[in-house]
Amino acid sequence: MAKIKTNASGTRSIEVSDQHLATIEQYQLLRDLIDSNGYVDEAVLDKLRLNIRALLESDGGSDKQLLDLCLDVVYHPNMKALGLQNLLQLYIDWQKRQETTDGVSAD
Repeated sequence: MAKIKTNASGTRSIEVSDQHLATIEQYQLLRDLIDSNGYVDEAVLDKLRLNIRALLESDGGSDKQLLDLCLDVVYHPNMKALGLQNLLQLYIDWQKRQETTDGVSAD
């Protein structure tokens, strides 16, 4: 379990589990999310929320892990653009750890 800061002062945070990160990987939720300008802003967060909403509607909301990710992280009241940026960094670090755990060297 890791905590990501969701505001600049660090007074608000969200707990993110390995299961949440695995769900992000399973659905490739962060792939092609950020525009070419490279900025993570509220529009990017809205895009993520709309993508997840479409996934839930298409499968009838039957995936418990995706629902947990929504409730615990993406739609958390504290989630803002900074929180998403920190979630992206946490996910990248988690992927690198997964690669080294699987015996593949991370670049």
